[in-house]
Amino acid sequence: MKTKIFILSAVLFLFQRVDAQKYDNLALTPPMGWNSWNKFAQNVDEKMIREIADAMVATGMKDAGYEYIVIDDYWHGKRDSLGFIHPDKDRFPSGIKALADYIHSKGLKFGIYSCAGYETCGHQPGSRGYEYQDALMYAKWGVDYLKYDWCSTKYINTKEAYPTMSKALKAAGRPIVFSLCEWGSSHPWEWAGEVGHLWRTTGDIYNCFDCVDDHGDWKAYGVLQIMELNQKLRAYAGPGKWNDPDMLEVGNGMAANEARAHFSLWCIMASPLIAGNDLRAMDAETISILTNKDMITVDQDSLGIQGFRYEVKDSVETWLKPLKNNAWALMYFNRSHSPKSIEVDWKNLQITDTLTGKTLNTTQKNIHLIRDLWLNKEIGSTKKSTKMIVPARDVFCLKIYRKE
Repeated sequence: MKTKIFILSAVLFLFQRVDAQKYDNLALTPPMGWNSWNKFAQNVDEKMIREIADAMVATGMKDAGYEYIVIDDYWHGKRDSLGFIHPDKDRFPSGIKALADYIHSKGLKFGIYSCAGYETCGHQPGSRGYEYQDALMYAKWGVDYLKYDWCSTKYINTKEAYPTMSKALKAAGRPIVFSLCEWGSSHPWEWAGEVGHLWRTTGDIYNCFDCVDDHGDWKAYGVLQIMELNQKLRAYAGPGKWNDPDMLEVGNGMAANEARAHFSLWCIMASPLIAGNDLRAMDAETISILTNKDMITVDQDSLGIQGFRYEVKDSVETWLKPLKNNAWALMYFNRSHSPKSIEVDWKNLQITDTLTGKTLNTTQKNIHLIRDLWLNKEIGSTKKSTKMIVPARDVFCLKIYRKE
């Protein structure tokens, strides 16, 4: 036993000497995938995860760009005598590597969950003090994505704990997308760009469009509450480093108009698109929202610019997002409970993004084509004004672009 401990200590010493940061050239556009927590919480096992992977392919989500299948909390078993983590044998009898291999065989990628504290939020073994051992196991299993939570962290500093795991992942030798989940408590957007690929900007999302779920010592937030917190942080987002307003609640019972607005807001904000519903039991409407390729193209635009709210008039918000090839996404979001009529006079429209310096100019000398991103078709040009009705708590989304 003394020999084993000496060898392990030597290995960990060598790893800790590595001056490493996150893997570059990962998550150059916001990650897209699925996570088990929103729908299943602690009810995870290998059979369900395999079925979710099958459904991601069968429903067209893989073809639309979704690729990560992420198991959240409650997969953990016990650590062995050397401290290496193993999965729960009852939930994952075939082991994590076999599950990862199955997901990879579908052309998808595999993600897992841990926590910077001694325990996870579900009181499973955390990674505190075992970062390098856990990273080695993740690499051995074929993990592609790690969500790293922030429970049981008394006396721990985020700016030390997260870099420790980031370096451990780099030292383990397998490129893994690193998702920081400390709920924005230490303003990770200010420091985590060199540590991880995305960071939570808010508390947990709640399956509600406009509400707060107050638990006393912590709160979960509806779509609009999270949007308000996240939209202020656009200066920190870009290829390889994303503001994360938490997972999607599309398909978990929200009304279709609200789900469409939810999805559109996440796309215009260049957010990670991590579905949180049961992919095996989606109706056609849910599939159509989650796989809308025009909206996904806005989210996945290679410039990586987070969109911004330009103005608010009569409860209708105007949002814009610069896209490649001098195109723009333009979204009208109606926050009210009644439909709103809008007319856009393109010949007088000239808007400059103060962050990037990019300008949308549709005056008569700059004629653009207009594409309706939810109808998935061109609806005219900026030669004449456009009239539209934005339904209650819904959106009207356009792409404005010059024909090549």
